[in-house]
Amino acid sequence: MGGRLGMDNGADVAAVLGGADRPAFMLTGLFDAYRRLQSATIADLSTDQLRKWANPKKRAIANLVTVLGDKQIDRISRSDAIDFRTWWSDRIVHEDLQIDTANKDFGALSAMLTCLDETYLLGLDPVFKGLRIAGGASGQRTAFTPEFVREQILAPGRLDGLNEDARLIVYLIAETGLRLSEAVNLTSKTIRLNGPVPYVIVAPEGRRMKTQHSAREIPLVGIALEAMRCRPTGFKRYRDKGGTLSAVVNKFFGENGLRPTSGHSLYSLRHTFEDRLTAVNAPDKVIAVMMGHKHQRPKYGLGPTLELKHEWLTKIVFPVRAL
Repeated sequence: MGGRLGMDNGADVAAVLGGADRPAFMLTGLFDAYRRLQSATIADLSTDQLRKWANPKKRAIANLVTVLGDKQIDRISRSDAIDFRTWWSDRIVHEDLQIDTANKDFGALSAMLTCLDETYLLGLDPVFKGLRIAGGASGQRTAFTPEFVREQILAPGRLDGLNEDARLIVYLIAETGLRLSEAVNLTSKTIRLNGPVPYVIVAPEGRRMKTQHSAREIPLVGIALEAMRCRPTGFKRYRDKGGTLSAVVNKFFGENGLRPTSGHSLYSLRHTFEDRLTAVNAPDKVIAVMMGHKHQRPKYGLGPTLELKHEWLTKIVFPVRAL
């Protein structure tokens, strides 16, 4: 039985095979066409992950329409693309916007146009190739110092202005290094409080893991253990809403002197967690497993046990305060 082209529409099939005129796509229809072609790729994304996947692409198209109008994609020229880059360059200079934001637009547009071009044989020119604006941030977030976390963020009463779920998640991330999306999606199935070593399990559960190495078990110590005892079934208020949590906490941090620089954010606690493990000379493999990173050496055996990970976490635990 021969392979299918993955299209049910007869006109589309004919266009690809050269038996009909190639389909025409307007910029305002670009995202929907691209999303249909990516339906298998995005099938396992959660609602929040799908939003994060879609929004940068929608934004890039909306920005391009602002500059060019609703143009047919096979009529976008290199000159149009350069006009778009000029528009972005002016905004970066005069509106204090980030170079990386502009470059994300170029990347998103190029990916969508390439996908449609390869599927429908449109013969598009790579008009956005090489148009990235030089410069921009390295993408490395800044870590809090352990002293700042201990004496400021975890000081008694310092986070009382946050809602309780947000406050408990801050405590959890400080002592586990979990990603925001991992923390907010814990459930009664992935929170284990009753064994000799209480721990949480990072697992897919209706969402895609960032990498295959992200799945892991993290022991609970100190204030993270106390936080999870308060929420043994997880954080329903923020489930699949990591972006909302980030906005709430970062706004609070900024208004209450808990962001020493603009590079500091809630996510910085994860980098502090890694720095704290490094400071006590934890083995690289233990750090990689705790962080959900790939370890550079070949994998042998089952990896660090829950008990071994717990032993290293007790070396860096912050003093526990009453919640």
